[in-house]
Amino acid sequence: MIGCLETELDARKEYLENELVETIYFGGGTPSLLSIEQITGLLDRIYKLHEVADSPEITLEANPDDLSQDKLNDLFAAGINRLSIGIQTFDPELLSFLNRAHNRDQALACVPGAREAGFENISVDLIYAIPDEPAARLTSDLELISALDIRHVSTYCLTIEPGTAFGNWEKKGKINPVDEEKAASDYISIMNHLRDRGFDHYEISNFARSGWQSRHNTSYWQGKKYLGIGPGAHSYDQVNRHFNIRNNAVYMKQMESGDFSPETDLLTETDHINEFILTGLRTRQGIDMARLMDLYGIDLHERYGDYLENLRINGLVRINDGLLQLTDRGKLLADQIAEDLFQLPAD
Repeated sequence: MIGCLETELDARKEYLENELVETIYFGGGTPSLLSIEQITGLLDRIYKLHEVADSPEITLEANPDDLSQDKLNDLFAAGINRLSIGIQTFDPELLSFLNRAHNRDQALACVPGAREAGFENISVDLIYAIPDEPAARLTSDLELISALDIRHVSTYCLTIEPGTAFGNWEKKGKINPVDEEKAASDYISIMNHLRDRGFDHYEISNFARSGWQSRHNTSYWQGKKYLGIGPGAHSYDQVNRHFNIRNNAVYMKQMESGDFSPETDLLTETDHINEFILTGLRTRQGIDMARLMDLYGIDLHERYGDYLENLRINGLVRINDGLLQLTDRGKLLADQIAEDLFQLPAD
């Protein structure tokens, strides 16, 4: 697989058109299972093929059980300077319920261990709206995040999909799905707790202390180019989106035979408008309505004036200096509001 990743890097070296690489992200699956030699080999290949910024953000997603002190020391020495750790919760019973491989002690130990290795830029994942969880669980997790002085938190609402283990449990009555009111209450608790402790709620699912926002994820929301390597990876050249086949074996066969060709998702102007609206609404900045007008000739006031005013009166949005921003209440309805503004016809 590593050989195939290197082959794809070589084959697609022109994709970014010599743009400066400012962030590198090892994510998807469990990249912390890679050996240090494999990680440094991939980094060396990227530096050989691309011009990389002097101080790039280089992130690796990791599970707590993979992060021994020796592994942390080696990762930092290899050039990884940001960790995104899938803690999810510190509650031992819920970790078992979620089928996580790590335990509470490993979750608690990995953050100070990472700091001892030299990492300052540490993010953790936190799941909320877990069925049948203890009432005090979320508050306890948030207090531990504060006590560990973590700089960045990504939050995820647990969703139960048909065909998954949780979906089958729900079908058999083994678990009760969380209702929208409980999920909204959890989300509001997270917002209030983290902001009260100095976190900037800079994107709907992401919170950071000042200066510790994810540069990599922010580039997605700003519509910058990116190149994704590996099975299931997506790439974007600011015109169309490209994606690789998800199946590992088929991907490797394609790479080894030289018959590799990412599929293309042809994006219409309406698609670009909708993405501009969706990503703008999700961020603290909001939708830059003047830029939307400049790029696509879309005047939101003209098309949706009454609807926007109704949102404002109901405390769901605010408009500051031409920026359409969601309020805390509006964030609970972000998908619906975005959908209401979607599919704007091209003039």
